[in-house]
Parts: sequence; structure tokens; C-alpha cells
Amino acid sequence: MDLDPDTLRSLILAAAEGVIASTPELTALDQAIGDGDHGINMKRGFEAVVGKIDAIAGQPLGEAVKMVGKTLVMTVGGASGPLYGTFFMTVGEAMSGGRRLPEDLAEIFAVGVDAVSARGRSKAGEKTMLDVLVPVLETLRREAGRPDLAAHIRRTASEAALRTAPMLATKGRASYLGARSIGHIDPGARSSCVLVDAICTKLEAHL
Repeated sequence: MDLDPDTLRSLILAAAEGVIASTPELTALDQAIGDGDHGINMKRGFEAVVGKIDAIAGQPLGEAVKMVGKTLVMTVGGASGPLYGTFFMTVGEAMSGGRRLPEDLAEIFAVGVDAVSARGRSKAGEKTMLDVLVPVLETLRREAGRPDLAAHIRRTASEAALRTAPMLATKGRASYLGARSIGHIDPGARSSCVLVDAICTKLEAHL
């Protein structure tokens, strides 16, 4: 399946606008347990994506997703740029390599999750973006085909982000705080949730 340019454009813009609107929240979360720059960095990256939206949306689906990833790598900075960039580039490569939507959605998403895990040398349970991405992947695998899948994935992502609050951070800047990282939602998990929510909400409206 290839999304038509208008639908592809609307999905990318929804994701970008969701992140940009969440800048104050992401900044506040990162000020509590990180460098305080996650919101600004993510905003800069997705503003760059918006600036290239015509070129991106004019590409086949896989190439468009790869272009989003490359843009984030070049503009986000910090740890988030390589991680999010890797996710989107790997997912785009999987789409360009013959995997199809919607039938291969879980497999495509798994490729991205595995790439993030390898790039960050991390796994679920360490208070990172994987603590949202992995539960979403599990839901995709378990619930594929249900008519309300998008809404179910949104709930999964939201609940998973909240579950990072009582976790002890063992990766990234937050790990330097030790026990003081407990009690705060992980910024990367929250930004992943924002992206999932925005895309699923737009898909629900489209479908």
C-alpha cells in the first residue's frame, strides 16, 4: 500500500504538530531528570520536517519515512536525534524493501524498535522511549485486525508512558540521578507517546 500524497502529508504534519505543541511539557519533564533540552530539540527537528513537507510527501511511502528520519538525525541533536532518526530510517527501509501495509505493520514496527534498542544499547524496563515502543509493538502483534486498533494503541502508549514514572532510570542522562529519577515520567517515553497518539488520531479520522 502507498498512501496518497495528501494523506501522507496529513499524517506527517499531525505527528510534527503534536510534538511541537508538546514542547513545554517535554521540556519540563526533561528538566526534572535530564538536560532540559528534549522539548526544544524535538521541536527543532519536527519544524525541519514541516519545512520539507512538500518534498517528503512527494516521495513513495518508504522513501518519505526515511527522509523524515534523516531530517531528525540532522536537526534534533542530543541522544534523541539518532534514536528517532534510526527508528524512522529503519522503518522506511523496511517499507522500501517490500514489506507492505497494513498486513506487515507489526513486522515493520518491530524492525524500528529493534534498531532503536541496538542503537541505544537498551531494552524495555530501563526508563526510555522503548518503554512505550515495546508495549505498542506487543499490542500490534496481539491485536492486529481489531477494528478499533488505533484507539487501542493510543491507550497502550499513554498507559505505558505513565508507567515509566516509578521506574529507576538505568540508561541515559537520567541514570546519573539514581533513585532521584523515580517519580518522573521519562521524556523520551512521553515524546514517543505523543507521536503515536497523533498518528493514530489522524488515522482514525482518515479511516
